[in-house]
Amino acid sequence: MRRVKRKNKIDIPAKYILLFLTGICFVLMIGSFAFNWTLGPVSTAASYIVIPMQRGMTEAGNWIYDKTVELATLKDVMQDNEELKNQVNELTEELNRLKLERYDTEDLRKLLDLDSTYANYNKISANVIGKDAGNWFDTFLIDVGSKQGISVGMNVISGNGLVGIITEVGPNYSKVRAIIDDMSSVSGMVLSTSDNCIVKGDLQTMDDRQMIRFSNLKDSTDSVAVGDQVVTSYISSEYVQGLLIGYISELQINANNLTKSGYITPVVDFEHIKHVLVITDIKSVTGDLTEE
Repeated sequence: MRRVKRKNKIDIPAKYILLFLTGICFVLMIGSFAFNWTLGPVSTAASYIVIPMQRGMTEAGNWIYDKTVELATLKDVMQDNEELKNQVNELTEELNRLKLERYDTEDLRKLLDLDSTYANYNKISANVIGKDAGNWFDTFLIDVGSKQGISVGMNVISGNGLVGIITEVGPNYSKVRAIIDDMSSVSGMVLSTSDNCIVKGDLQTMDDRQMIRFSNLKDSTDSVAVGDQVVTSYISSEYVQGLLIGYISELQINANNLTKSGYITPVVDFEHIKHVLVITDIKSVTGDLTEE
């Protein structure tokens, strides 16, 4: 039996079909404008295809435009936010600098007032450059030493009164032991009565009550009261006379009924010491009360 051969199916590439349809549309458009052809059915059919495509393309274009605008706006907002952060950082640094300058100015003004208060003594200004661990400036370093004429035994003042004494000297530095240190002992005097006492450093009491102790007060006339000023005594062997130590905060009679003891609130802020004055006049007499 004879087989009938099937003819091979002709495959036309899609691009040629699209080109053909585009050509027909172009011809119809030319005919419509040039010869006023009536294309009602064709236009109607085309509208079902073209209009939805046009609407979709319009919506897609609008969506792309909106997203482009949003991205541009977001980029601008992020840039503005970064600029604002930089401005905040700059303003914060400026504020901190101004605070430090204000603190330094107030501190230096106090030193000037202190210099006037103790005008009879020769003094050298110095900056604190280091301290021992802990909250208090009980022992610390300053930036003047033997090259600047500093020697062991010189008194140190700051704020409103006595800070301590020089205990060690290097070429360009000195070590200060404050009156609040446990090793410190100062011959004090109640300014209103001239009664003498011993002021002892006590870091534990400073931690607990922000005070230091005093003892051996011989108040024979019972005239000393809370609030009285305590200064360095004229009989002190290490401290020049009249440097303000603090104010009596508590007062009590000892068991022997002969002396009194209590607590003094120092006039110096021993948590914040940045600048000091070193009194270069050294006490040369030997005192009657024991000092270390």
